[in-house]
Amino acid sequence: MKLRFSQDLEALLKVLAEKPLTLGDILAETSERGFSLVIALLALPFLLPMPPGFAGPLGLGCLILGAQMAVGRRSPWLPKRIAQFQFPNWLVSNLLGLLRRVTALIETFVRPRLRQLAESAHIWQLNGLCIAWLAFLLMLPIPFTNPIPTAGILLLAIAMLEADGLLMCIAYGMTIAITLAVAGIGYVLWQSPGFFQDLFG
Repeated sequence: MKLRFSQDLEALLKVLAEKPLTLGDILAETSERGFSLVIALLALPFLLPMPPGFAGPLGLGCLILGAQMAVGRRSPWLPKRIAQFQFPNWLVSNLLGLLRRVTALIETFVRPRLRQLAESAHIWQLNGLCIAWLAFLLMLPIPFTNPIPTAGILLLAIAMLEADGLLMCIAYGMTIAITLAVAGIGYVLWQSPGFFQDLFG
């Protein structure tokens, strides 16, 4: 079964490969579905080696969109500086390959379930709160942790696009586990002698 998530995101990435679009252009084209699509698009690069200067705008974009969902907003908006961000062609090519690998892992068990839960306005807000929190964790300067909150963000974005209420429930449990894991890693690194001197010095 071909997921709407992978169909929509692959189509979007192919458009980006042919004609560079800003995040603002993408949001204008995708409307309400733009929340989930653009959040997934912003999160995917964190599964790849991230060049300098990319993590800030992408992570902040996720956080802002998640916060808007958390207050019940249905029309996505980004500040001008982030809305003008464009994905370079080399990154789009890498994301297409990554998307196919991610889809191969999840398409066997993702499907519309518990639709009443998945389409609830309160659940929409809860999803936004979780995404904003995970994006905050993603932006923390803790080495080796980027893929952990990214997995939670992607799971929520996929669950929303596929109206999979069961997957959302799994993602809530993952959000708690991810919070504990990042806190644990942060604590261990904090206790490591000289870590922050090396990081900031």
